[in-house]
Amino acid sequence: MKHLHFKDHFWNNELTSTAGYDAIIHYHNEGKRTCKEVEDFLKARAAIEEKYAKDLLGLSKKVCGHNEMNTLKRSLDIFKLQMEHVSLAHLQLAQSMREEVKKLEDFREKQKDARKKIEQHMDALHKQKASQFKKTMDSKKTYEQKCRDKEEADQNVYRNTNNSKNIEKFNAKAQQAKLNSEEADKIYQQNVFTLGSIRDEWMREHMNACEIFEQQAIDRINIVRNTVWTHLNLLSQQCVTSDDLYEEVRKSLEQCNIPEDLDHFVNLRRTGDKPPGPLAYENFYSGQRAPLAARPSQVPPPVNRREALPVPSCPSDGAIYSTVQDANYSVVRY
Repeated sequence: MKHLHFKDHFWNNELTSTAGYDAIIHYHNEGKRTCKEVEDFLKARAAIEEKYAKDLLGLSKKVCGHNEMNTLKRSLDIFKLQMEHVSLAHLQLAQSMREEVKKLEDFREKQKDARKKIEQHMDALHKQKASQFKKTMDSKKTYEQKCRDKEEADQNVYRNTNNSKNIEKFNAKAQQAKLNSEEADKIYQQNVFTLGSIRDEWMREHMNACEIFEQQAIDRINIVRNTVWTHLNLLSQQCVTSDDLYEEVRKSLEQCNIPEDLDHFVNLRRTGDKPPGPLAYENFYSGQRAPLAARPSQVPPPVNRREALPVPSCPSDGAIYSTVQDANYSVVRY
């Protein structure tokens, strides 16, 4: 397939028109804006990665399983260590992104400087071309007017051939008009020639500018594409790196042995292998203790604290006193 080139498709029928050149400049301005947008995007992404890395690094320093022991403790320590490595990897990723952004910024500035020189040169040519075109058109109008003046003077001479009194005067005017037209013709031709030279130079410079602008467009598209490609490669590599670090944690968790951890705890913190004996019943009053093997009965045997009270004799005044054994005995007085 035949490729299209700037130098073949950005001309205009009008000599003073800059429509084709303006279209190319507009295209490059849009491309410059695209580069800036990609730069801003990558800068923002790098800032996100850096913040994430710092937050993750802070998280990896927090206490996690400090009181755990044996294989699970080792797994948790490796887990924290690998999280720290992941955070450092993301910090490196942010730095790599900024380096790619710097390359794109340098490229954009380099193209800007090169394009500025060409634009200044082309703008000068456009002004020169427009000025010479105007000068040529003015000289053409003057030339045409002088030719009309000459024709009119020749007509006056022809009409007044029988007027001997003024014939010399008309002949002198005709001769002067002829000289004026010839001078205007000479100036007009010179301006046309000069404009042609300027046009030829402008065409050469326009083609040269088109080739340079086309190459700049190729370079810009290529570096933007490669920058985004590299950005994605960095992200993919970060995923691989993170997965490798996470795999170390998974390997450690595979070595985490539950029975071994329980045995380790028992061996480290054991307090004895014999349970306590049954609690013996102790009689408060007798001071006797039941045998160790005997279990205290649910209902303790009745204890006689005092001997039976003597039966009181009736007093001489006939008053009757109740004893504790009486069914109607009460300490409450009514």
